Amino acid sequence: MKHQILTLIGKNCITPDDGQKVYDIVHPELLALHEVELDFAGVEIFASPFFNFAIGQLLRDIKPETLNQLLKVSNLNTVGKQILKLVIENSKRYYSDPDFRTRVDQVISEDDGDYVTVPGIKVFTANNGAIAAATSQGKLLVR
Repeated sequence: MKHQILTLIGKNCITPDDGQKVYDIVHPELLALHEVELDFAGVEIFASPFFNFAIGQLLRDIKPETLNQLLKVSNLNTVGKQILKLVIENSKRYYSDPDFRTRVDQVISEDDGDYVTVPGIKVFTANNGAIAAATSQGKLLVR
């Protein structure tokens, strides 16, 4: 089945909530071993929180080989491809290495929320609140 991400989410694929919407649609299809295509035509902005929830967590209970066979991604721009590749690499390690997972979970639980209110400088973050605030203010830049 083919899913138009622009129709489902819009031209900005940034938040975990939007990623979860995609996951909720494709996860049952993939578990049933149905091919799924995610078409990103018209989508302009991407962030790792979106891909972590949309695709990264699929690796919790779907083997990487199976995911590679069943999930097709089309019309993803260069930035989106780079972010997705990193998310998949990190997710593979997270779900296959219990020690790594424990360390990551510990860091996440100790997160101080990132201090990002610093006018006039660029801030690189994965903090969902900061990303949402920058998006709402029209200041989000994605590399």
